[in-house]
Amino acid sequence: MTLWRHELRLLLRQRPSALALLLLALLTTAALATGMAEVARQRAAIAAIPAAQAEDIGAVADYVGRTKDAGSAAYYSFHPTWDAPAPLAFAALGMRDVAPYMLRVRALGLEAQIYDGDTFNPEVALPGRFDFAFVLVFLAPLFVIALFHDLQSGEREAGRQRTLDALPRGGAALWRRRTALRLALLWAALALPFAVTALAEGVTPGVVLLVSGVILAYLLFWIALAALVGRLRWSSVANAATLAAAWLVLVLIVPTLGHVAINRAIPVAQGAEIALAQREAVNHAWDIPRAVTMRRFYATHPRWSDAPPLGTAFHYKWYLAFHQNGDDAVAARSRGYRAALERRDRAGRAFGWLLPSVGVQALLTRLARTDLSAQLAYQDRIRAFHARLRSFYYGYVFYDRPFGTADFARAPRFDNHAGG
Repeated sequence: MTLWRHELRLLLRQRPSALALLLLALLTTAALATGMAEVARQRAAIAAIPAAQAEDIGAVADYVGRTKDAGSAAYYSFHPTWDAPAPLAFAALGMRDVAPYMLRVRALGLEAQIYDGDTFNPEVALPGRFDFAFVLVFLAPLFVIALFHDLQSGEREAGRQRTLDALPRGGAALWRRRTALRLALLWAALALPFAVTALAEGVTPGVVLLVSGVILAYLLFWIALAALVGRLRWSSVANAATLAAAWLVLVLIVPTLGHVAINRAIPVAQGAEIALAQREAVNHAWDIPRAVTMRRFYATHPRWSDAPPLGTAFHYKWYLAFHQNGDDAVAARSRGYRAALERRDRAGRAFGWLLPSVGVQALLTRLARTDLSAQLAYQDRIRAFHARLRSFYYGYVFYDRPFGTADFARAPRFDNHAGG
C-alpha cells in the first residue's frame, strides 16, 4: 500500500494530471445534471397532461353535450399519448432529444399525425446533446491521452527510466501500478458520479454495474491504444499527436463516414413524405363520389358494413371513412419506411461491434430505452391506442348513436406500458 500511496502522491503533484482528473469529474457531473434536468422537464410536461386534457375535453363536451353529435366528438377531441423516460434516460438522451415523446391524436388519419414534421432520420444523429454518453464516448478518450501519452516516454526523456527499471518492484511492475492507478482514477471520475445519480434515479444495481463495466472496458481500449503507441518509443509530443489523430479518426471521422455509407446503402424516404401522401389521399376523397369511398372502406373494414346508408347531407361516417382510406393508402409506404429504419439501425449496431465509440453509444441508448427501437415501440403503442379510439367512435358515428357528455368518460385512455 505504501507504493500505491507514493504513486498517488506523485501523480497528484503533477498539476496537469490532477487538473485533468478534476476536469473530467466536473464534466461528468455537469453532464449528469444536464441529463437529469432534461428528464425532469420531460416528466413535468407529461405530468401536466391530465389537467390540460381535462380542460380541452371539457370545452368539447360543452358543445357536444348540446348537439349529441358523435362525429363532432371524434373530430374535435384530442387524446394524449406519451413515452415516459426510463430511469436511465438521463445518461443517454438519444432520440428523446430529436423525436417527440408526447403526441396528441384524434380519431382521424393517423399517418399524417405520426409523421407530421418528420424531416430527419434521427437514428443516425451524431453526438447530440451534452449528456453522460457524450462525455464518455467523445471526451473521456482525450483524458486517457492526457494521462497516458507520456507514461514511459516522459520518464525516458527526463533520464529516469533506467533508474526506475532498476529499482526493486520497478520495471514492468512499476508501469503496471501507474497504469492501474490512472485507470482507477479515470474510472472513478466517470463511474462514481454516474452510480450515485443512477441509484438516486431508480436504476437497478445490475444496470449500474453493467454501465460501470462498459466504462471500464472503453477506458481499457484507449489505454491499450496508448500503450501500443508508447511501445514505438517515440517522443511524448509524437505520442500525443498520434493518439489525438487516432481519437479524431475513431471517434469522429470513421463514425461519420460509416453513417454516410449506411445511409447510401439503405436509402430511407422522409416520414413527412408519408404524411403528405396521406393528406393527398384524404383531399382526393372530396373529389370522388362518396359511394366509391364507402365501398373502398367497407371492403377493407367489413365490421362496419351493416351501417345505415349515407344520405345526401354531410355525414361524419363518410369523413372518417376517407381518413381511414388515406391511412390504408400509405400503409405499405409506412411499413417500408419503418423496415428501412430498422435495417439502418441494425447496420449501425453491427458497425458498433467494429468501432468501440459507436458500440458504447448504441449500448447506452439501448439500456436507457432512448434508441430507435424505443421510439418505434412508442409508435406501436400509439397505433394500438388509435385503433381503439377509432373503434370507439365508429360505434357511435356509423350507427347514428347520440354522444352525450357522459360518453367522453368512456373513451379509451392511453396506457404507456401497454399496447395503447
